[in-house]
Amino acid sequence: MAVTQDQMPQKQRIPEHLTGSTTAEGPGAEFEDENALAIATRQEPSIFRLALRNRGVFWGGALLVLFAVIAALGPFFAADPVALNPINRLKPPSGADWLGTDFLGRDLFSRVVNGGRISLIIGIATALVSVTIGLLIGLIAGYIRWLDAVLMRVMDGLMAIPAILLAIALISLSGASLLTVLIAITIPEVPRVVRLVRAVVLTVREEPYVEAAITAGTRLPAILVRHVLPNTIAPLIVQATYICGSAMLTEAILGFLGAGIPPEIPSWGNIMSEGRTYFQISPWIIFYPGIALALTVLAVNVLGDGLRDTLDPRIARKMRA
Repeated sequence: MAVTQDQMPQKQRIPEHLTGSTTAEGPGAEFEDENALAIATRQEPSIFRLALRNRGVFWGGALLVLFAVIAALGPFFAADPVALNPINRLKPPSGADWLGTDFLGRDLFSRVVNGGRISLIIGIATALVSVTIGLLIGLIAGYIRWLDAVLMRVMDGLMAIPAILLAIALISLSGASLLTVLIAITIPEVPRVVRLVRAVVLTVREEPYVEAAITAGTRLPAILVRHVLPNTIAPLIVQATYICGSAMLTEAILGFLGAGIPPEIPSWGNIMSEGRTYFQISPWIIFYPGIALALTVLAVNVLGDGLRDTLDPRIARKMRA
């Protein structure tokens, strides 16, 4: 017959701190209540706070915002970027002309500031449009099996064509304009987004909660929006930053080759293209827009690396610790 602890002799009773059973009024109850309250009230840091803790996100985002503010407010404090002053042509940087002048006497500081606006518009617009189109095609290709082969062969065909050659061909056929350059740079970026989204969808559609939604009779659009789409947000944010930087570089290359933005609209690419003839006597014409382009692309890439580290569950778990 089992003998309870109360029926044991006084010398054989087991102390309560060894059995681990303490009553609500015992000496350890106060500490247990405090620990339980602390655990219940503790909140996990949000994604925004984790991103701010990352140095890449902070400094890359701050530098990118700084360039965006300068480019947006450029017309209010910079001179006219197309005003000609042949008397002051090829002047070095000075107090009157902070970054010097070009071969037509135009203020280089004003042209670099206004060129930044064009490059940022091209980069951000290309990222948004390519991610939107690529997300739609990738969801369809990754989930609907009979459309997968057709859509992906089209994407493979677009990826087989060099981006620069495709952009030059489109611009040659349609003429040089901001919209044409945007379309020409966006088309080669769409297949990369499609392949990324398709890879995520192929993994997610085999998850138990997706199969449960199918069994419950959930319609295809609802499954894609509720269960599949949220899993693509994190990789798409990171991919968008790299597309933005790549688009700005492509626009500068097209402008340098004379196949980009028209010469009357200043951009970093055509500023360097116009200044390459005078590089030996006036190197600042290429030097300053090149530095602005390099710093902007560097800020975008650093921001993308920081977002990747923040949105990666394994790395984010270490940051929370």
